[in-house]
Amino acid sequence: MKYIDEFNDPELARRLLDEIRATVTRPWALMEVCGGQTHSIIRHGIDQLLPDEVELIHGPGCPVCVTPLDVIDKALEIAARPEVVFCSFGDMLRVPGTGRDLFRVKGEGGDVRVVYSPLDAVDLARKHPDRQVVFFAIGFETTAPANAMAVHQARRLGLANFSLLVSHVRVPPAIEAIMTAPACRVQGFLAAGHVCSVMGTAEYPDLAERHRVPVVVTGFEPLDILEGIRRAVHQLERGEHRVENAYPRAVRDRGNPAAVRMIEEVFEVTDRNWRGIGRIPDSGWRLTDAFRDFDAEHRFDVTGIRTEEPAACRAGEVLQGLIKPTDCAAFGTSCTPRTPLGATMVSSEGACAAYYLYRRMTDSPAPVSSAQEMNPVG
Repeated sequence: MKYIDEFNDPELARRLLDEIRATVTRPWALMEVCGGQTHSIIRHGIDQLLPDEVELIHGPGCPVCVTPLDVIDKALEIAARPEVVFCSFGDMLRVPGTGRDLFRVKGEGGDVRVVYSPLDAVDLARKHPDRQVVFFAIGFETTAPANAMAVHQARRLGLANFSLLVSHVRVPPAIEAIMTAPACRVQGFLAAGHVCSVMGTAEYPDLAERHRVPVVVTGFEPLDILEGIRRAVHQLERGEHRVENAYPRAVRDRGNPAAVRMIEEVFEVTDRNWRGIGRIPDSGWRLTDAFRDFDAEHRFDVTGIRTEEPAACRAGEVLQGLIKPTDCAAFGTSCTPRTPLGATMVSSEGACAAYYLYRRMTDSPAPVSSAQEMNPVG
């Protein structure tokens, strides 16, 4: 329990808050990039404890939330095929596609399975050579090494019945898109520590310099986040704009070179659509030509997908940091974890889910029944 205890110390939190209050002299707007950080901020009320001059804007850092609707619909079509075992992490099952979700496909007889690792799906393909096993490979840079390893392992084992449905996205191009958007108010970033633990910090100095914004790499516990805010505010007050690593227990400047090599062997950079945001150049990965035989989109030739987002859902604006979840009229009424209009309400890292679970329509915690709703598949 070492880090759980140390990084939740209320006395240290008060000291950091006091220093932030003593430092800030004007309004500043910071964006936390990761949805895991958003949940920690809302759960612990960090945004309410900060001085009024410091505003936290929730960014598009939930890979489940930004997986585009057309890819969700492709997943639904593939998962419904009788020859397919469709494997996914659990938080994808309730993400709404056009008219249904993976949970419904499973209820209608589709062989949809929750796994804890892509290598579990490889093992299923080895044990069931008569079935086509597909793993839903989504995520930021954090999950890419394991997905790349799964493909690498499947080829080594000669598994012709294993494939990935890939929807990987990359954080630095998303920051670029946010900073060049006309309505951008972001003046500094809290970068995601788990992403940087894989990729390092090499891509961020250029962003910080070109857009003149501080980028502070932070973790996920309350003191991690407060320390990241403290450093960002210090930079802003001094007119500085550089990259700082406030998460050295997990992040090195070079990241994890072995993981990066695995990613570069299996994946190549491509443009990618982000749900609610649109197309961002060079913001994703796809399988290289050498591993194209393991690409589920090519294997199953999923075409003719027609998508339609619910008109009442404002998740795109939430993901861009333009509104808070409670600014959406559907929040907590027609849109709940049991009846979600968008992925931000059902993902374990979604901003709408965080507000529903920890804050609801008021500033009081949600009842226990709400917490139970958040994990409907066990």
